[in-house]
Amino acid sequence: MNNQKQQKPTLSGQRFKTRKRDEKERFDPTQFQDCIIQGLTETGTDLEAVAKFLDASGAKLDYRRYAETLFDILVAGGMLAPGGTLADDMMRTDVCVFAAQEDLETMQAFAQVFNKLIRRYKYLEKGFEDEVKKLLLFLKGFSESERNKLAMLTGVLLANGTLNASILNSLYNENLVKEGVSAAFAVKLFKSWINEKDINAVAASLRKVSMDNRLMELFPANKQSVEHFTKYFTEAGLKELSEYVRNQQTIGARKELQKELQEQMSRGDPFKDIILYVKEEMKKNNIPEPVVIGIVWSSVMSTVEWNKKEELVAEQAIKHLKQYSPLLAAFTTQGQSELTLLLKIQEYCYDNIHFMKAFQKIVVLFYKAEVLSEEPILKWYKDAHVAKGKSVFLEQMKKFVEWLKNAEEESESEAEEVRSNGPRHGKQLKSGENWIADTPDSCWHSEPPPVRPSKPVIPLLHYLC
Repeated sequence: MNNQKQQKPTLSGQRFKTRKRDEKERFDPTQFQDCIIQGLTETGTDLEAVAKFLDASGAKLDYRRYAETLFDILVAGGMLAPGGTLADDMMRTDVCVFAAQEDLETMQAFAQVFNKLIRRYKYLEKGFEDEVKKLLLFLKGFSESERNKLAMLTGVLLANGTLNASILNSLYNENLVKEGVSAAFAVKLFKSWINEKDINAVAASLRKVSMDNRLMELFPANKQSVEHFTKYFTEAGLKELSEYVRNQQTIGARKELQKELQEQMSRGDPFKDIILYVKEEMKKNNIPEPVVIGIVWSSVMSTVEWNKKEELVAEQAIKHLKQYSPLLAAFTTQGQSELTLLLKIQEYCYDNIHFMKAFQKIVVLFYKAEVLSEEPILKWYKDAHVAKGKSVFLEQMKKFVEWLKNAEEESESEAEEVRSNGPRHGKQLKSGENWIADTPDSCWHSEPPPVRPSKPVIPLLHYLC
């Protein structure tokens, strides 16, 4: 018996099977354009009808493949050639952004057409973003009116979230910046954007894409200054944008100031050199003294590693701050600066729990060293403090504040006595004033510190000598 299977006969030759999905459709944007333009012509200028036509056509036409052509038509009326010109031999439509009226209301209506289309066909989102980037690069090829309409439309679309602020990178094109096109376009864009939202919302969007510090790049390098930017946009009616950029520059300058200040302290630079540097930065960047004292305080407190034991950190803080009191005193020549420093001390002691019991000792030290005077301290105690640790710190300061109030009543008569008989030193503290003895004697000056000419003499200083 033959167990071997017989082979089945086979057909000779080769067989080719072509599947429909393997056939590549020929790219034909002209035919797509004709269909869209014909439909837009039938709808007319009724933008509600335009939106409905586009919604329905997406089921029949390949929007995914011809997204660029679709958006070219809706913006410019037809397919754009390189550089932003319309080909003469192509069909065109007047139902588009460039042929519409040049006003914000009309551009808001067109923005709704784009919103509805992209919400319906989500895959068009990326294509639309690429389209706008391309259009911004083509700005020189458009008329001034067309640029204005595109700017207003872009501002509205940025405001409602259809576009991401990263598209503005196209405005930094060297040729557009050099010829002033970018800055002029930005004026119209930001006006419509701020009109839809506000400067805070605009700032938040710019920060998300790290463009909040790049707005001055809309101008050539020789004009990239806060003064030029402020003048240009303020005259164009965008004062809030000018102020925002100025504030951004100030914030940047403050960060640089704090960084350099910490480095100078770490190197042990002389206080006179540090003070000179800080004052130059204040003048150059228009930074007010109350802001500077906050920076100096933060820098001083960051230069040391604090003890973790509460009973030791207070003494450590007093010794450290006594050393830096001349530096702090140089930037508390105004009452508001002193009040700012008090608030910074309060917040620091609250945020760093080991300092909770050190607040009063620090304030007394600074009073003794003429960093702080009685009026800001009384103002802080009465109503200028913040909520952080309020009850604890007010209780700590109660006896000192009472002493300041009582001593103030005697200051006028004592001032007269000083003028007649010369200054007195070493006055004994009244009973009940032992709270001041909690601060080590080594932390006090052996004699009254020199009076700063920019600030009045502290009238009660000799009571504590």
